[in-house]
Amino acid sequence: MTVIVSVKINDGIVMAADSAGTMGSGQIYAHANKITNLCERLPIGAMSTGAGGIGSESVETLLKDLRWRFAGRDPARAQWRLDATSYTLEHVAAQVRAFLFEEKAARCPEPTNLQLRVCGYSAGRPLAEVWEVSMTGPDCPPPRRIMDETSFGVMWDGQYEALNRLILGLGLDIGGALVRHGVPSRDAAPLQEKLVRDLYATLSVPAMPIQDAIDLARFLVETTIGFVRFAVHLPKSVGGAVDIAAITKHEGFRWVQRKSFYPPGMRQEG
Repeated sequence: MTVIVSVKINDGIVMAADSAGTMGSGQIYAHANKITNLCERLPIGAMSTGAGGIGSESVETLLKDLRWRFAGRDPARAQWRLDATSYTLEHVAAQVRAFLFEEKAARCPEPTNLQLRVCGYSAGRPLAEVWEVSMTGPDCPPPRRIMDETSFGVMWDGQYEALNRLILGLGLDIGGALVRHGVPSRDAAPLQEKLVRDLYATLSVPAMPIQDAIDLARFLVETTIGFVRFAVHLPKSVGGAVDIAAITKHEGFRWVQRKSFYPPGMRQEG
């Protein structure tokens, strides 16, 4: 489990994630990297939640392998190179699916449950988009756009409970709770939808500055980490350092904060 958060505003999109990585064995590590710049010098990033790897390869390394292809550094796959003047985020998301699912997960004997959120700008476009690639065992439908250029706001994935309560005003068990307190089961879902409309907390507006979007994304990840830490009913599978990146039209992909095992002063990539 993990938590990933994106905040999309007029000026760009902020991506934030915790660093807890849960392996198939149940072991939890505190230094997973879940945010990646998908192509150097292009305003494209990806976040992952779910499985930390496919087979014996980590998602982090696989996405860097894909970045190598997008940069045109793989002579055997020159057609994967992204043309900075004409690429689209839809095409990028489709290539993410082709590589991670068709080449990797579909050939792996163990089922893979993995969600990728691809964020950024298509070539020459004024506003950002968000696409999702979702693998559930043997299934992986075509990528879907979950935020178009004219959509703005906060989205989260992975560990939902804390932010569902904070933003939607309801926990994941609200449907069951309504039934237990006398609401007919057929009426629980419609009532839940009405409650969300009444209780939804708007935390961002399209015109907010990018720094405020960064602060909001950090707050939401840190809130989830704290909630999971103290909630006795939840597994302690969210935590570690918070990584944050921002993608804007003119500055492109930029790290805001990230953990590192490199010595201070050493140049880092990715």
